[in-house]
Amino acid sequence: MDIEVLTHSSIRIHAREGIIYFDPFEVNEIYHDADFIFITHEHYDHFSPRDIEKVAGNQTILVIPRTMEEQMGDVSEMVSKIEMLAPGDKERIKHLQVEAIPAYNVEKKHHLKGKKWLGYKLKLEGKWVYIAGDTDENEDNTEVECDIALVPIGGTYTMNPKEAAQFVNKMKPEIAIPTHYGTVVGTPEDAELFKNYVDEGIEVQFLMK
Repeated sequence: MDIEVLTHSSIRIHAREGIIYFDPFEVNEIYHDADFIFITHEHYDHFSPRDIEKVAGNQTILVIPRTMEEQMGDVSEMVSKIEMLAPGDKERIKHLQVEAIPAYNVEKKHHLKGKKWLGYKLKLEGKWVYIAGDTDENEDNTEVECDIALVPIGGTYTMNPKEAAQFVNKMKPEIAIPTHYGTVVGTPEDAELFKNYVDEGIEVQFLMK
């Protein structure tokens, strides 16, 4: 599969199962090719209606946390269907196997557990891909099993490079991909720090465009 980190936490995956976006933000091109769009939470750098409009097509399915239902407004007219998930849900959305993983801070207050915001775990081309969303390692995600993990490293609002690496080292994916740096918070140097802290045997890929 082809995975791109377009900017910040905006992710595009082209797999056999389709073209899938996560938190499209500051998208520089008009794609209109999304089969699925997943939104992790409501902050402006993750839920951007104008960027959803750039990637959505006539058959796009939008997946959101259930707690965001009232915020859909005009977005509902940009897509063919909206699916809502709660933390812990395991669903088949069309042909995708999806698990909704709780995403929240432990000591910081930017992403509260009670908001019921999400990360997502999907099975693509036989591999489990985990997009963590804006989160710290917490009691609800510490035992996630996956083959590919995309985790935030920027600090301030999420894990910092060392914390993100410790999280990845517990999950032991084949591949770890840092996100949530380079725009709002975090730097390319943070990505290098993250790589240095990740255990040998886990391949770190820098996919920020």
